[in-house]
Amino acid sequence: MKYSRVFINSLAYELAPVVVSSSELESRLAPLYQKFRIPMGQLAALTGITERRWWPKGHQLSDGAIKAARKAMVETGIDVADLGAVVYTGVCRDQHEPATACRVAAELGVSKDTAIYDISNACLGVLSGILDIANRIELGQIKAGMVVSCESARDIVDVTIDNMLADPTMQNFAQSLATLTGGSGAVAVILTDGSLPLTNVRQHQLLGASHLSAPEHHQLCQWGLQEVGHNLYREFMRTDAVTLLKEGVELAKHTWEHFLEQRNWLVEQVDKVICHQVGASNRKQVLSALNIPPEKEFPTYQLLGNMGTVSLPVTAAMAHDQGFLQVGDQVSFLGIGSGLNCMMLGIKW
Repeated sequence: MKYSRVFINSLAYELAPVVVSSSELESRLAPLYQKFRIPMGQLAALTGITERRWWPKGHQLSDGAIKAARKAMVETGIDVADLGAVVYTGVCRDQHEPATACRVAAELGVSKDTAIYDISNACLGVLSGILDIANRIELGQIKAGMVVSCESARDIVDVTIDNMLADPTMQNFAQSLATLTGGSGAVAVILTDGSLPLTNVRQHQLLGASHLSAPEHHQLCQWGLQEVGHNLYREFMRTDAVTLLKEGVELAKHTWEHFLEQRNWLVEQVDKVICHQVGASNRKQVLSALNIPPEKEFPTYQLLGNMGTVSLPVTAAMAHDQGFLQVGDQVSFLGIGSGLNCMMLGIKW
């Protein structure tokens, strides 16, 4: 995929307000830790995550997306009538139907000819939405579009901790550990064809993208419902973290080769990278496999955890705000998600 007329004009975000430390979660798991003589501090030691953020109880997902969307509208000064599409891409949604994007679009007051829909692709949802909007812009179907997402980890972490205490085995601990890294936040991305009179000077050109998949590994990370009684279902999440990392790194290597070849770039010509934020081990192994020096990547997982679809774009926004991403940088967004899917975007910052 190559683009000649697509620009990212806003990366606006909303962080969840409730800070939850790894030590707080471990204190709830004290009986399990005592049984297996696991020292306190292991969660942070294994993941590199000291805290994450959660929404308050009862928070509606679309509320977070709406807040981020309004920030993006203010940042760009875009006329809502110019939005040709509004796409919600979170793993978490308000409900099965209608599309969560519908409430976001209603609150923004979009025109009746605006396309409104949801996209789901595990942690790659926002990147998938960006490319979907980019394709519409490149084809001349629309001049601008918005991708929004909001993720919440509170409920699934609470359920997982209850399950770990009810089934205190090392196997269950290992399969549940990744869930405890979950953080919460919201993001909105506005893309345009560069022709609209916007108030901000942010105009990052999307150059191209590569994606490869390995769907034979679709069972390595699952989040859904399981039957626990007659007509009774409970949310669950299970991750084979070791195999997921191994196969994810292998897929990333092939995607990176494809991406560099497509862009006609050498590794040295990539000035900065923004990765999906999972944890310390993932960061180390992915960067090493792709021969990317750590100083070229901007990590946020230490204080935000894994925010799913929101992690990568929020990290990019923070990297921009803190001066890590500079005008003219050749930047790559590197996303690996359950499925397995891998997606890499090339951007002229």
